[in-house]
Amino acid sequence: MKPLAASLRPNSLDEYIGQAHLVGEGAILRNAIESGNIPSMILWGPPGVGKTTLANIIANKLLCPFYSLSAINSGVKDVREVIEKAKQGDRAILFIDEIHRFSKNQQDSLLGAVEQGIITLIGATTENPSFEVITPLLSRCQVFILKSLEKEDLLNLINKAVEYYKEKEDKIIEIKELESLMRISGGDARKLLNAIEIVVSQLGNDNIITNDNVSLIIQQNLTSYDKKGEVHYDIISAFIKSMRGSDPNAAVYWLARMIFSGEDALFIARRMLILASEDIGMANPNALLIANACFEAVNKIGYPECRIILSQTAVYLATSPKSNSTYMAIDTALDLIKKTGDLPVPLHLRNAPTTLMKEIGYGDNYKYAHSYDNNFVPMQFLPDGLKGTKLYETGNNPKENEIHKHLIQMWKDYYNY
Repeated sequence: MKPLAASLRPNSLDEYIGQAHLVGEGAILRNAIESGNIPSMILWGPPGVGKTTLANIIANKLLCPFYSLSAINSGVKDVREVIEKAKQGDRAILFIDEIHRFSKNQQDSLLGAVEQGIITLIGATTENPSFEVITPLLSRCQVFILKSLEKEDLLNLINKAVEYYKEKEDKIIEIKELESLMRISGGDARKLLNAIEIVVSQLGNDNIITNDNVSLIIQQNLTSYDKKGEVHYDIISAFIKSMRGSDPNAAVYWLARMIFSGEDALFIARRMLILASEDIGMANPNALLIANACFEAVNKIGYPECRIILSQTAVYLATSPKSNSTYMAIDTALDLIKKTGDLPVPLHLRNAPTTLMKEIGYGDNYKYAHSYDNNFVPMQFLPDGLKGTKLYETGNNPKENEIHKHLIQMWKDYYNY
């Protein structure tokens, strides 16, 4: 049996709900579709607002071959196979869901076919295409922005769902209260319909939907309809905390959970990049380099091969010594600035590009470090009101223990190291 969301998927623009600014009467995309002259395009918007549905409607309207790929489990080989098939006919549409997950090389493989008109590309993305789609491909596509569904749109969907149950399953559903359904949907049609389906399936003979039974049933079935909601954040939290807690086994487990569910590889790599500085920092400065290399590699390669790079990096970060000293230092400094305001820069540190500035003391008594032994000379660099304020506290690990000794030698007369 098809899911409710699939059963209610519209087949024409007249049945389509939402996005009136694009497909309403006289709107730009509707005019292009009805004229049969559509450009390659990127549909950018949050989940569940009709991007995939709109691509299918376009293909139905134009009566041309329609190929669909998911960036999660497709690669350059799949793209080339579609292009070869498309060459056999006059016109074909290639729809790529979550195109932001395609690596640079995978996106490059589309360029020639799009430019030559072999395929009309329709890419769907929840991410800003300016950052996630390569410039040459983006320049060949029109970007259309889709919006979260409005309350009126969601009410329309709810009415369609009630009508569907009445006509197709001979089941009368009474929706007594709407607030919980509306809150759960967040403007996402798929999430709304999935929630209704789950609730209806567990109501038994009592087909009255209320805020209380919606909240209770959905909470019990959270993972079955919303892998990008609370569970999504719980799992990334477990992943980060496992690496912070130096457990490589748990880190790889939670990584696998995210990969298995189709999590964005760049999202995972981005979080590890943050952890490398926030939780490892000066205890192992190479961690930041490794994490950055991971991010770059994942961006170039994509799934499925990038899972190996993600795993290597997660294990490296989990087994690295830990320090949050630089994270604490910058937050302490920001708190200090809130309390003390914009204190003046000491005169000897100010730039003196003009004669007047030199005459009033800008740059006086500044000591050029490279003119002294070991390229160092003690001097006050903080504003006068903060002299001797220590913001960076070294962590207790081999690397920062060495740094601590070095700081004592240099700054014993200025800071309490």
